[in-house]
Amino acid sequence: MKKQLQDFQKIFNGEFFTDSLNTSLYATDASVYRKVPLAVAYPKNERGIKQLVIFAETSNSSLIPRTAGTSLAGQCVGDGIVVDVSKHFTKILSLDTVNRTVTVQPGVIRDELNAHLKPFGLFFGPNTSTSNRCMIGGMVGNNSSGTTSIQYGVTRDKVLKLKTILSDGSEAIFENLSRETVLYKSQMDSLEGKIYKTLYNELISKETQQEIWNEFPKPEIHRRNTGYAVDSLLNTSTFSDFNEEINLCKLLCGSEGTLAFTTEITLQLDPLPPKHTAMVATHYETLEACLNDVVIAMQHNLHTCEMMDDTILDCTKKSKTYEPYRFFVKGNPKAVLLLELKSNSEEDLEKQTLALLESLKISKHSYHNPVLKGEEIEMALELRKAGLGLLGNMVGDRKAVACIEDTAVALEDLPAYISDFSALMKKYDQQAVYYAHAGAGELHLRPILNLKENEGVEYFRKITTDVAILCKKYNGSFSGEHGDGIVRAEFIPLMIGEKNYELLKRIKAAFDPQNIFNPGKIVDAFKMDESLRYEVDRKEPKVETLMDFSDYQGILRLAESCNGSGDCRKTADSAGAMCPSYHATKNEKDTTRARANALREVLTNNEDVNKFNSKELKEVFDLCISCKACSSECPSNVDISTAKAEFLYQYNRANGVSFSNKLFGKSTKLNKMASNFPKLSNWFFSNGFTANIIKNIGGVHPNRTLPRISIKSFSKVIQSDENQLNKNISTDKKISKNVLLFVDEFSNYLDAEILVDSFQLLTGLGYKVTVIDTLDSGRALISKGFLEEAKAEANKNITFLKEMVSANTPLVGIEPSAILSFRDEYIRLADDKSSAENISKHTFLIEEFLAAEIEEGNITAAQFTSEEKHIKIHSHCHQKSLSNQKVTFDILNLPQNYKPTIITSGCCGMAGSFGYEKEHYEVSMKIGELKLFPAIRKSSEDIIIAANGTSCRHQILDGTKRKALHPVTILRNALLKNLKPFKKKLNEKH
Repeated sequence: MKKQLQDFQKIFNGEFFTDSLNTSLYATDASVYRKVPLAVAYPKNERGIKQLVIFAETSNSSLIPRTAGTSLAGQCVGDGIVVDVSKHFTKILSLDTVNRTVTVQPGVIRDELNAHLKPFGLFFGPNTSTSNRCMIGGMVGNNSSGTTSIQYGVTRDKVLKLKTILSDGSEAIFENLSRETVLYKSQMDSLEGKIYKTLYNELISKETQQEIWNEFPKPEIHRRNTGYAVDSLLNTSTFSDFNEEINLCKLLCGSEGTLAFTTEITLQLDPLPPKHTAMVATHYETLEACLNDVVIAMQHNLHTCEMMDDTILDCTKKSKTYEPYRFFVKGNPKAVLLLELKSNSEEDLEKQTLALLESLKISKHSYHNPVLKGEEIEMALELRKAGLGLLGNMVGDRKAVACIEDTAVALEDLPAYISDFSALMKKYDQQAVYYAHAGAGELHLRPILNLKENEGVEYFRKITTDVAILCKKYNGSFSGEHGDGIVRAEFIPLMIGEKNYELLKRIKAAFDPQNIFNPGKIVDAFKMDESLRYEVDRKEPKVETLMDFSDYQGILRLAESCNGSGDCRKTADSAGAMCPSYHATKNEKDTTRARANALREVLTNNEDVNKFNSKELKEVFDLCISCKACSSECPSNVDISTAKAEFLYQYNRANGVSFSNKLFGKSTKLNKMASNFPKLSNWFFSNGFTANIIKNIGGVHPNRTLPRISIKSFSKVIQSDENQLNKNISTDKKISKNVLLFVDEFSNYLDAEILVDSFQLLTGLGYKVTVIDTLDSGRALISKGFLEEAKAEANKNITFLKEMVSANTPLVGIEPSAILSFRDEYIRLADDKSSAENISKHTFLIEEFLAAEIEEGNITAAQFTSEEKHIKIHSHCHQKSLSNQKVTFDILNLPQNYKPTIITSGCCGMAGSFGYEKEHYEVSMKIGELKLFPAIRKSSEDIIIAANGTSCRHQILDGTKRKALHPVTILRNALLKNLKPFKKKLNEKH
């Protein structure tokens, strides 16, 4: 097989990988399963897919279709060739606004499709909690539905036509067909003809039809993905007196890629929802009370009826991102229903809302019913959507396991079903998790299990089996939307009966006689308690680290906390900054998920004493730019940036450090030396000949400019010119607070004038400033893995500052990556944890400090100019993840006629030394070109560009030739009294 794979790789129209790194990255999805594939393929076009089909047919292998890989049931794992269409099959092919249809390739992201459709007044209704990265192909394979299904239906309701490649490599288009056309096609001497012949002969039988009606889930359950949807074919003109034409798209929807390989999808669209929206967030003291209100609420014209239980709500308390989204939660409800109403008029919306509130009042089940409007609704829905990832935040090996989370019953059966389910969970001494689509009769019910232990795996099977039996009791669907995959396919015979199951097997054989499409799913299923992500009862590998990962219970569990939900696969078109390198490359390898998966695999299986000594880890971490977005945007807070620092330290111990990394990691010493001869140093850095020599020695890309040294470091300025600094700075305001100004090593030597601005701004506003200019933050050391030196700096800094920093004397800094180290890595590095944590509570980015003082009324607009200025803000990644962008907006919005806006960009792409390095320069610039550079180029010259990161300003200058200013400089220049003449001395380097 190895020789066959090598030969195929040479002719394949696309990218083809058989190495251990790529295959291990695709061994898991968002489920509990792990199967290492034979290979991973990124086909560039339909020809590539046909090549793969023929290869699988002739080599006795198989194909596992995959888009975002967020499947919860194990649909995307297998031991054949994983075919990832998310990179190249991403085109919106055509749009018919008259008939409201769109044709797309399977790799188009759901939210990005709707962004494209919005100007035309249209949208694709089915939704998922993963909508900012899930793709239409995956939604078809899974028959996705989501929060909107009660109003807009499921994917199966919206698919009009599918262009596919069959298991013999031939093409077939499935769409509406008359009975006559079906009979004609069934006579064709082709695989497509055999498919229609088999389906016709099987389903024309009245006995077979009756067996389907008797055993399949109740027809009123519109969210049902149990087996193949043969019941959806019966009420058509081919098999009954109904006028509706048959369309095999209904069969392929939810077939999990087991029947054909889809290359194009035509969807029916809906007009955009009514623009006026209100949401009632009903609070309940018991789960029973909540469920009894579902039927009552659904008597109203709801667009959303979602539920969260107290387990989900408690998870959000621990999340940096989602804690503010809890604004509407009162007390400690056992459950909350989110009931959304929409209308084209405010008057009608008000009428609907009052009617709903009256019904809830009469029922007397709820204790608090706030009405949410505008952005509040999005925040509440995001809180609910975050549930999947937040469940992965449970520290330790016991997790909320996706196995029974997908059951759906008729709405009137829901309270009784949940009552029976709760009794069943009590029998197993389980604390289950209840959340999701109450209005559709579906709740995501998850038991808490440890699948690393044999007892947990036994409960995994027992609970799943008992719930399948319970679901059958109510004639429900064992899968409401997430599919059968591996976890539920084994129970299909129980759910639909043995006769119907044998029918599904014959249908699969007609479509795919050699079983090359996603075997082990739906029919002839893999065992649900085998091929698990973790080897059962395996001895825990011991992993020693320099940094403290006790909050995760060790770095291995940091990696394991990634549950595969794939939030890191959202593109640059989505909000947030995670994951910048993936935005540029679209390779799975460059996601947070991939890095966590690789780290888990290596730390678990590497037998070396130094488990980090792995070329695979080196490769997967190579394009991680340590933006830290994962630490806040990932619902599981998988802090890969910190894990990378630990990896580099451990890897460097075994393999040494390159000269280039030494230069960048210990750049503070070099900058300090250069600052002794600033004009000479800058001549060397700017002269083409000498600059190229320096770049070549340092591994810097030839197109990258080198930073300039400040003519006078701020340390020298403060020593010799403190009186000049204070000259003409006067205030009538009584000094009310002392401030410690942290002089970071980047600003001190490269941006001294910004420190001058900071000193003068704070002094001019009435604060007593104490300069701390003898410390090194250690940021460069951390980023290059020099953790022993970084730890020494952290300990030194904590010792120096612990008696100085307090609530009344905060530590303030201007360079986000440096000052925010006190709130982040120092907690893991410092020996004196208590002092480190205390300092972290009183350490602020200067914008945070100023914004808080503005809010308290200690700084007012009267202290600043009334001149009009327009400003565009780009914030440092560490600020976005460890603080927020709003503080920068707030301080620049203070002057009366200053008009700031935030550029909705992710990372600038520079990331410290990353953008300098010749091997990373192209990716760095590509990241900048995604959103930041175009936004700046579109800005007129009179618009001020604000950027608080030294790397960000350098990247903006290199990428757009525009000089960006630190927000402090902009605000200092706005002071009614300033010192422009003094600044000229420091600006000579420019």
